[in-house]
Amino acid sequence: MFEKNMGMVDRAVRAVIGVLLLILAFTTFGGVWAWIAGLIGIVLLATAAMGTCPPYSLLGIDTRKTKA
Repeated sequence: MFEKNMGMVDRAVRAVIGVLLLILAFTTFGGVWAWIAGLIGIVLLATAAMGTCPPYSLLGIDTRKTKA
């Protein structure tokens, strides 16, 4: 679908933040904030798993290490 445009560090940071937001959504936050944190956490985990970020594609950003 989309070409991969995220490096390993970018993917790892997104995965960690996504997991933390999901934990907060289920344990600490309530109401609308829990839904917002959960949705953002899911999106971060999904982009980390796929290795692609649609806004990066639109802006021409690529954080992968490229071989010269």
